[in-house]
Amino acid sequence: MNRGFALVTGASRGIGAALAAALARAGYDLLLTARSAADLESQREHLQKSGGEVRIVCADLAQGGAGQVTAAAANLPLTLLVNNAGVGSFGEFTLLPGERELEQVRLNLEATIALTHGLLPQMLRAGRGAILNVASTAALQPVPYMATYAATKVFLLHFSLALREELRGSGIHVMALCPGPTRTNFFAASHSPLPPGLQSAEAVAALALRGLRQRKAVVICQPRAAALSALERLLPRTTVTHFAGKVVGAWKNSKSSS
Repeated sequence: MNRGFALVTGASRGIGAALAAALARAGYDLLLTARSAADLESQREHLQKSGGEVRIVCADLAQGGAGQVTAAAANLPLTLLVNNAGVGSFGEFTLLPGERELEQVRLNLEATIALTHGLLPQMLRAGRGAILNVASTAALQPVPYMATYAATKVFLLHFSLALREELRGSGIHVMALCPGPTRTNFFAASHSPLPPGLQSAEAVAALALRGLRQRKAVVICQPRAAALSALERLLPRTTVTHFAGKVVGAWKNSKSSS
């Protein structure tokens, strides 16, 4: 059964690629976007074997590419927007390149707002659709040594919940996905050590689709993170942040000594 088009950002690798594959199997046509034309073309060739239509648009969402993507989706029967593209950094804030910190704001936040604002009206006219914003378990508490990244992700979580309430009764479902550490190239790109307990991108994608089917508000992909989130509501935020800093600091030091 054809479910209409799903637009997936950051679709060439990692969670985005796994989400695209899962959506193709579920009967969606796809509009995929990422920076690498070669990776997108490879994705299209692979996913077309599922029988659906796969379109690609090469765009850099951190450099104002949201308008290009919005134009590509404007005349499609869009039923799902997946704001997945994101970037992170790891280390002491003052020692990290300032441009990299600002890139996180542009890609993780500005691109999500631009695409959602540009494409939500056509979903509202159709009276159906869904928006999936990929946040992180880093959104559940402040995270020292990932200060900017975690702050962008809590923005996405709160933005999703607020928008979901605004759209109640409209036929549009909004969900925030909070993956924990996942086996992707994120850690190499952010120069952070590999943490224990990595999930596969495919497992995260399966949880996301199940959450969409069940019309969940938030899906937290790792039970341990869900438990810590519940604990945070019982303790002062400064205590939780201090604990997070100890954990991430030990993880940071393990990288330095290895």
